[in-house]
Amino acid sequence: MEKKKRLKNARYITGFDGVRTLAVIGVILYHLVPSSLQGGYLGVPIFFVVSGYLITDLLNQEWQQNNKIDVLGFYVRRVRRLYPALLAMLVTTIAYITLFQKELLTNIKEIFASNLLYVYNWFQVLHKESYFDHFGTPSPFTHLWSLSIEGQYYLFWPIIVALLVVFLKQKQRIFNLIFILAFISALLMAFLYKTGSDPSRVYYGTDTRMFSILLGSALSFIWPSSALKKEISNKGRIVLDALGVSSLAAIILVFFTMSDQSSLVYRGGMFFFSVLVMIFVATVAHPGADMNKLMTNPLFTWIGKRSYGIYLYQFPIMVFYESKIQSIGSHPWRNALIEIAMILIVSDLSYRFLERPLQRFDYKQTFKAIKAAFTGGAKNSRQKVTVITGLVVIGIAAFGMVVVPQATATGSNDLQANISKNAKTAEKKNATALKKANSSESKKTDSSKKASSAKKESKVPVEKQSPTALTKAEAQKASNVYATAIGDSVLADGTDLLQDALPHMYVDAKVGRQVYNAADDIKALDAQGKLQDNVLVGLGTNSPFTTEQFDEVMDAIGSKRQVYWINVHVPTRRWEGPVNSMLESQKKKYSNLHIIDWHAYSKNNTDWFYDDNVHPDPDGSKYYATYIARELIKNM
Repeated sequence: MEKKKRLKNARYITGFDGVRTLAVIGVILYHLVPSSLQGGYLGVPIFFVVSGYLITDLLNQEWQQNNKIDVLGFYVRRVRRLYPALLAMLVTTIAYITLFQKELLTNIKEIFASNLLYVYNWFQVLHKESYFDHFGTPSPFTHLWSLSIEGQYYLFWPIIVALLVVFLKQKQRIFNLIFILAFISALLMAFLYKTGSDPSRVYYGTDTRMFSILLGSALSFIWPSSALKKEISNKGRIVLDALGVSSLAAIILVFFTMSDQSSLVYRGGMFFFSVLVMIFVATVAHPGADMNKLMTNPLFTWIGKRSYGIYLYQFPIMVFYESKIQSIGSHPWRNALIEIAMILIVSDLSYRFLERPLQRFDYKQTFKAIKAAFTGGAKNSRQKVTVITGLVVIGIAAFGMVVVPQATATGSNDLQANISKNAKTAEKKNATALKKANSSESKKTDSSKKASSAKKESKVPVEKQSPTALTKAEAQKASNVYATAIGDSVLADGTDLLQDALPHMYVDAKVGRQVYNAADDIKALDAQGKLQDNVLVGLGTNSPFTTEQFDEVMDAIGSKRQVYWINVHVPTRRWEGPVNSMLESQKKKYSNLHIIDWHAYSKNNTDWFYDDNVHPDPDGSKYYATYIARELIKNM
């Protein structure tokens, strides 16, 4: 086999390991401590810009040196670099869930195939998978959407570069065209994004995310690494360093401030962030500036070289670890540090024993190597153990892909059945509650009854309270409560008993509902005359939310209505503490806001819940409904 000609002027830019480190730290902390680094997801555009720059830079150098691009050779190099670790991660992950989490095997053959073909992001779009609904057990493959976009880019880009060089010739023209295409991609993201809806479609789509890679690619035509001079004027160096430091500072600031639910992100924010990264990459690439030195150190080099493995293994490790720990929310940073250590260890092993060796491995000799492991005597015992272990893992994964069992969690099925039953019951009860609430004559009658009952209450012996049922006096008061409840699956789970306790409550509960899309739902209820003077809100279970999103909900409800917000009991999720703290802090801002502290009331009562320790089971729902009814009565 003919060896590839080495590029004469190729530079290894050590600072890019530091840039990759910045990106991967952002991504991991975004997943582990989202309330602390809410913009860390923007590490992915950093990867995209760097990849676009480096790949196009190498293709341009190859064209200049050889007057052609070896497209087939490019594909072979990409496969050797990326496939071994990807395939190993897929197989070991599938083997693990076959043994320990069978409910995650749904659609596993399609997930496996679409990742190998680099079209997994479109699989996620077609199956309407959400990147932002964090409540249910997430797929350990969710993060691989970005690798599919890069894979699609690698497939077509060498051919496109050759065509651009042949037909446009001038580098400035090529830069202009690619930049325009990047801008069109950003416009698509802006036009397809809908305020108040789940942005997963524009987050996953190749068409709406390609602008970051294209910006890096465009940069390489006017800023080729091999043509940049080390000796530049002091003024030039100062300008480059100023641009580099300021762009780096801006990137870090955005990491801490730009929520993934902000409409600004999808309406130009991510594009301009990618432009910022492009400027930063340009300063790191230039040998006459000091940014390459700033981003080069042993730690950054170590992490940067392993960044591919770190990115690959982060999600499986997080998903599997967190499925075994029931107190993630109580100790978020301690658990985060444990998970980071596990990710680094696994990624280092992958880098040492998979990524580097298999780039040089002669795949034509695969079967000979396996045979040699079993026929080489004692000296090949390590190879034999490695081969046997690998074959066993592959066998388990293959079994999992063939069997493909459906979810078997009984508690989960019981919960879904209960929510479905409650939804049907709520339709009937809602009609009655709304009819009663809209009857002004009934309200007058009920008001007089309320006054009458208040007078009699002092004469009636006080009943002993039960935590699972209202007293007669409380039930009488509850019958005079007119309210609208809006919430997620926890409210849907408790709807039946809650409406029994509060017969005039209209309930609108939806599985997976997020705070960011609740404002539109509330406005719709208001327009239909279904939003009463008292509003019960049960949101925050599925993910953290920003104060801006909270303000949108409160504005939609209006200042003339009283708001009773149930805080969250989600000990298995990191956002439990931040969400509850934020809700408590908002009482100072909104005089009509009352917090129902379900978290404190239920904290040490795991026997009230299904296996997820979030949704009350049939017995726990009695505590849930009674407690909320009492809190409403007390505050009205």
